[in-house]
Amino acid sequence: MKKRVFKKTFGILLSILFLLFNYSPIVQDIVRLPAELQIFQGDTQILDFKLPIQAKISDSNDVNVLKFNGDSLTSHQVYDIGKPLAIESINQGNVDLDFMLFGFIPIKKLTIHVTSPKKLIPGGNSIGVSLYTNGALIVGTSEVTDDKGITHFPAIDAGLLPGDIIEKVNGVTVKDAAHLTKLVNKVKGKSVELGCKRDNRLFVTEIYPILDASDKKFRIGLWVRDSTAGVGTLTFVDPDTKYLAALGHAITDVDTGALLSVKDGEISESTIIDVKIGKKGLPGELVGNFSSNKNVLGTIVKNTRYGIYGKADRKINNPIYTKHLPIAYQHQIKPGKATILTTIDDTGIQEFDIQITKVIRQASSGSKGLVLEITDPILLEKTGGIVQGMSGSPIIQDGKIAGAITHVFVNDPTKGYGIFIEWMLEETDKIIE
Repeated sequence: MKKRVFKKTFGILLSILFLLFNYSPIVQDIVRLPAELQIFQGDTQILDFKLPIQAKISDSNDVNVLKFNGDSLTSHQVYDIGKPLAIESINQGNVDLDFMLFGFIPIKKLTIHVTSPKKLIPGGNSIGVSLYTNGALIVGTSEVTDDKGITHFPAIDAGLLPGDIIEKVNGVTVKDAAHLTKLVNKVKGKSVELGCKRDNRLFVTEIYPILDASDKKFRIGLWVRDSTAGVGTLTFVDPDTKYLAALGHAITDVDTGALLSVKDGEISESTIIDVKIGKKGLPGELVGNFSSNKNVLGTIVKNTRYGIYGKADRKINNPIYTKHLPIAYQHQIKPGKATILTTIDDTGIQEFDIQITKVIRQASSGSKGLVLEITDPILLEKTGGIVQGMSGSPIIQDGKIAGAITHVFVNDPTKGYGIFIEWMLEETDKIIE
């Protein structure tokens, strides 16, 4: 009986110790490490976990790519990283590592890629964004009253919801909102088959247009939108591919919150004409003036959760950093001083001081990897901190592009989030692929 109680108690204590250990901040730092780690040729990265962990090197690796603690990979197969491990990149290539707890429990696989340094043209330019969607986005439903005074709700009866996108009518691709109206009236009140999309899922529904008594037009009880426009900030231009990135977060519909699909669109030069200062509970705003058919910088190709991406139509320069800047991967970014490039008046791009207060290591893409605070007194005086229109402003640390501003804290406009630049570059790579 005593033995059983002892075994049970010991098992419970062991489980508790295991959970405490496994969910300790240091172990979680390892788990949050990306499955792939990018290091530029000639750079050194130090791993310092202070845990009984070993890094085992795969036999198939190229031994000439890296050095660990100054030694060639031929010197050892297993390295103790309970002590700091200096990874020195020698040549371009890949090296696979297995992190082993106590030398035999696998906890993480990591592939280290050594590449040539990636350099970008930093942004900071105020831009006007004009985006036209695929099909017609439903932003609301409404009633339709026929000539007998009977009220109908055709859209609701068809199961349509705000945020749905109508892509086809009886098999015909919908160009825009006006085209949708034309296609519905063309059938003269007969049932219509709608091809729709909801949360990236395609579905088909049948709807019955009603002749509206007020204007004698057939209606299906919907409010729709096919375009949007606004002001943001350019993050970077890749001088090799001419692809550009901006905002750091998605363009969503103001009424439904749905991510807008891209049929086409333009990025144009914008002039800031006013600033609404941000206050606690009330985000500020940069008010810009732009024309979608003048001073076009490029076209929009993609609208994603991590910003908008397109192709530059002409040369774009940064007056502050005339030379291209290297990027910093997340493992190279640290809490501390940094700057942002942004435009808040008609003087153009300016550089302002910030503090990176937290670096949140991410194994996969996310728009909130950095927590930052505006410290520059001039920027605080003019804007109160981070305001709408500053999204996409590049973050510079130690002469490298680290990321871009994405969100502001509603209750404290001096603080906000930023996205790692590597996630934005990943999106441009998808365009190329």
